[in-house]
Amino acid sequence: MKNKFLFVLSFIGILAGTAAAYFFSITRPPLSPVFNPVSDPYVSGIYAEGIVESVQASGENISLYPEVPGTVKEILVAEGQEVRKAEPLLLIDDSIQRATTEQQKSAAQAAHAMLEELRAEPRKENLDIAEAQVLSAKASLKTAQDEMAKQKASAELDPRSVSQDALDSAINAEALAQANLEVARRQRDLTKAGAWTFDIRNQESQYIALDRSYRASTALLSKYTLRAPTDGVVLSIGTIVGNYVSPQGAYETYTQGMNPVLVLGTPQTMLQVRCYIDEILVPRLPPLAKIKAQMSIRGANIRLPLDYVRVQPIVSPKIELSDQRQERVDVRVLPIIFKVEKPKGVNLYPGELVDVYLGE
Repeated sequence: MKNKFLFVLSFIGILAGTAAAYFFSITRPPLSPVFNPVSDPYVSGIYAEGIVESVQASGENISLYPEVPGTVKEILVAEGQEVRKAEPLLLIDDSIQRATTEQQKSAAQAAHAMLEELRAEPRKENLDIAEAQVLSAKASLKTAQDEMAKQKASAELDPRSVSQDALDSAINAEALAQANLEVARRQRDLTKAGAWTFDIRNQESQYIALDRSYRASTALLSKYTLRAPTDGVVLSIGTIVGNYVSPQGAYETYTQGMNPVLVLGTPQTMLQVRCYIDEILVPRLPPLAKIKAQMSIRGANIRLPLDYVRVQPIVSPKIELSDQRQERVDVRVLPIIFKVEKPKGVNLYPGELVDVYLGE
């Protein structure tokens, strides 16, 4: 019984080995490639790596950085949204700056009110009081003069009827009343003349200084709202509510670098392709008036003709993917910008790398 069982197992093993040998000996045809490799469409073309951008009259996509640091309070737009010039995009917490602005506004208003008060002098009520004081001083002088006249007349009739001390007191009282009248008149004239011109000038200077501080503070307050510098499309938002941003940008967790807070481009019916020509290949470039170019989208069998726009006439270091300026760079490139119309049904976005061949 045991030998029979071993025979059956051996037979099954032989069959399995034969089937496996036959199965693995079958030659399968190779799979066709998903897309064809990039080929040179020209007789002697120049290869360049390109990057897709939104159309700009000059330069690249618009990278927005706040002019003041602070915590993001609200983001008013979304990626892909079209915006108009001066439209608010992002709000930074401005509570401290707003309180400072309000304080400076109140100080400027108080200084202006004081200036208007000085310019409005003399006040009618103060002038009436000054006139009343003059009348009171005149009455006091008249009383003192009458008293002195009585004392002198009595002394002339009978020197023994008035003491010398009483006569002297009457004379002094008359002189004091005369002096008080003169003081009252001068005080009235001073009140009537209004504020001193130097006081007005000093108050004007204080008001101007405070008003300028208020205006400067108001201008700074407006910087806490990041606005669109031109019509465009929001390509990317590099921060979230609660993040700290500064004029250096927003901290990026993954790259641990500082990126733009927002990036704006133009509507993506037309796109630009910025090609980087190695400095070694620059002498081989055809005349710009005759230059032709074709773009290949990576991962697809799509070839698109490019229209020459301009050349950025400076050979600069090629920055690699880290985009760090302190990175050592040995390769220098010449940027050439082409224009391409975005085909319908094709996924093509700013920031995408493409292969470009240039010829004539």
